[in-house]
Amino acid sequence: MTDAAGVLFSRVASRDNALVKRLRALSRPGAAYRKHGVFWIEGEHLCSAAVARGVDLEVAVFAESFWPQTDAGWAHQARTLARKCVVMPDALIAELSGLESAARIGFLIDLPALSAPRPGVASVVLDRVQDAGNVGSILRSACAFGFGQVLALRGTAGLWSSKVLRAAMGAHFGLQLIEGLQPSDISALGLPLIVTSSHQGQWLQQQNLPWPCAWAFGHEGQGLCDELLRAAERGVRIAQPGGEESLNVAAAAAICLHASAIAQARERGPR
Repeated sequence: MTDAAGVLFSRVASRDNALVKRLRALSRPGAAYRKHGVFWIEGEHLCSAAVARGVDLEVAVFAESFWPQTDAGWAHQARTLARKCVVMPDALIAELSGLESAARIGFLIDLPALSAPRPGVASVVLDRVQDAGNVGSILRSACAFGFGQVLALRGTAGLWSSKVLRAAMGAHFGLQLIEGLQPSDISALGLPLIVTSSHQGQWLQQQNLPWPCAWAFGHEGQGLCDELLRAAERGVRIAQPGGEESLNVAAAAAICLHASAIAQARERGPR
C-alpha cells in the first residue's frame, strides 16, 4: 500500500500476525532478543534518539492515529531509514506496549554484531548487576560522561531487554555494548581497572584518576567477583557523611564516572 505521499507501507490488524507475535515476545521482560536477533523500542523519546543516531531500522511500526503526522521531522526520517513500515490500529499497538501510556511508534532493530572489547577505550564493566533499572541507569551515565563501551559479565541483566532500554533513555545508541563476557576478558582492554567498595579503599575525592580507564561495578548484594578485585589497579570508596551503609550501584556509578569526566576535563585544560 502507499499513502498520499507515495510512501510504501503495510497494514497489520490481526493479533495472530507473525510480526505481532514477535513484538509481543520482545516487549516482555527477559532476553527474548537473543533468540530473535532483534530488539524492540517504543515511544517517541527512544525512537527519535535512534533516528538521530542514524540507526538502521528493520521495521518501523506506527499507530494509525500517528501515521498522518509522519510527513515531516524525525518521524519522516524514520520512514526513510526503515526497511519496512507497518501501520497498526491504536488498540493493537497498545497491547504491545510496556509503557503506562501506550506508545504510538516503535522500531524493530537488529542486534549489533558480536564483537570483542576494544582495547584502550574508556569502559564500564558490569559484574552480575541484576536490576534492569540499575543497568539502564549506568548505561546512561556511561554515555553522558564520555565512556565508549559497556562490558557485561555473565549474570548481568540483558543489555537489550525492554526494561534496560527504557531506563537507558537512548544511551544504547551512543555506546558499544558487549554481554556474556568472563572476568578474564577484561584484561584485553589494557586499561587501569578501578573498583569500588563501601568500606575500604582510598577516598574517591582524593584520587588522581587515570584516563582512559575502566570502572567495574558489581552485584547489588555480593559486589564484585574475586577475579576483578585481584585485577584492579586501585579500589576507591565514596564519602557518605550522612551515615548510610552503602549507595545504590547506579548512584555510585554515576558519582564515579562523573569524577572521571572531571579528571579528564582538568587534564585537557581550558579551551
